[in-house]
Amino acid sequence: MSHMVLIDGHHLMYRAYWAIPRTLKTRSGEQSNTTFGMASMLLAILAKEEPDHLVICFDAGDKTFRHEEHTEYKEGRAETPDDFYVQIPRVMELVDVLGLTQVSDPRYEADDFLCTYAKAGENAGMQVTVITGDKDALQLATEKTRIAIPHKGYQQAEYLGPQEIEAKYGIRPDQVASYKGLCGDSSDNLPGVLGIGPKTAATLLQEYGTLQNVYDHIDTIKPTVAEKLTHDREQAFFCERMAELVSDITLPVSLHDTALRAIDPKPILDFFTTMEFTLLTKRLLTFLKTPYGQAHFLAHEHVVAAPKDSQLSLFE
Repeated sequence: MSHMVLIDGHHLMYRAYWAIPRTLKTRSGEQSNTTFGMASMLLAILAKEEPDHLVICFDAGDKTFRHEEHTEYKEGRAETPDDFYVQIPRVMELVDVLGLTQVSDPRYEADDFLCTYAKAGENAGMQVTVITGDKDALQLATEKTRIAIPHKGYQQAEYLGPQEIEAKYGIRPDQVASYKGLCGDSSDNLPGVLGIGPKTAATLLQEYGTLQNVYDHIDTIKPTVAEKLTHDREQAFFCERMAELVSDITLPVSLHDTALRAIDPKPILDFFTTMEFTLLTKRLLTFLKTPYGQAHFLAHEHVVAAPKDSQLSLFE
């Protein structure tokens, strides 16, 4: 069975930016911590997941259809430092030299592309891994699709399927949008029902299944809770709608064209040399000698530079 890996690009970039010291720079003074961290995690993902297909999904702007419906959507988030943004062109260059597919569209969020490609991959009979830290993506989990939350780079990824999500949050993947309709999501500036927290939201959904069914049975709910639900009814359904991911975007890159094959390692090695990523060069050379590396990358003369008995970890 083919394995498709879908990556939330901005989530990975943010993790890289904060995980690697901002003092990391080239000799010429170019800040490179985000690019280094991103490259390190991408190499670890390739080594650990061994995907047959891979897509990195990016946010393209702040005027998606959700912003048009809710002008305050995602407002209140901490400002991202300027030295993060100036590194984005290098990260995009990195993605290109790695030969990885990237997609974005100003009308949609990266999560919508994760959803659309996950459904398309499932329909094509693939096993799908979605790499992100965004809880919206939990609604994508099925028996064929798992969510991987990076920890310690990608050394200790946390894998969540339907059973793990229910055990951790008390809800099923198909209840995620209703859950956010009830208790909101501060990271997206979605208030939900004021006074309803995660525990109460999960309890209500365990009892009634959906947000609509909660309101259809509001007369059977404890009066103090019912009063809050009644007061913020419109807000609850609005937040639920904001949390629902789009699953039917026309694929900007076909599934066939997201396949990883015949990747030329020379541009990657040249890029690592330019960025002075000596450690990553060694990791790449070691990786190219693995069965997966040999199957998906073109042979390269410099692979012999990696000692045959190298114990260099591919994940650190």
